Amino acid sequence: MRHIGPHRFTEKQGQYLAFIYVYAHIFRQAPAEADMQRHFRVTPPTVHQMILGLERNGLITRQPGVARSIEILVPPQDLPILDWLNINPS
Repeated sequence: MRHIGPHRFTEKQGQYLAFIYVYAHIFRQAPAEADMQRHFRVTPPTVHQMILGLERNGLITRQPGVARSIEILVPPQDLPILDWLNINPS
C-alpha cells in the first residue's frame, strides 16, 4: 500500500488513478468505464467495482447520473507513473 500524505491506495488503484488522470488530460474529459475496461483488459464489473472502491476511499468523486464525471481527489504529484500495457521498449 502506497502512502503519501493522507492518501492511501494500492498499486492497482494507483494505476487506475494514473489512467484517469492521463486520459482526462489527453482527451479533456474523464474516461468512461468502457475505456478503462479496454485499457486494463478486464470485465465491466471489475472496472465498476474499482470505481466504487476509489470513490468509497475518497480518491475520486463522481456526479450521479452524469457520464464521464470522474474527478481525481489525489494531487497529481502523488500519482504513480502509468504502466502502459504491451509496449516494448526499443
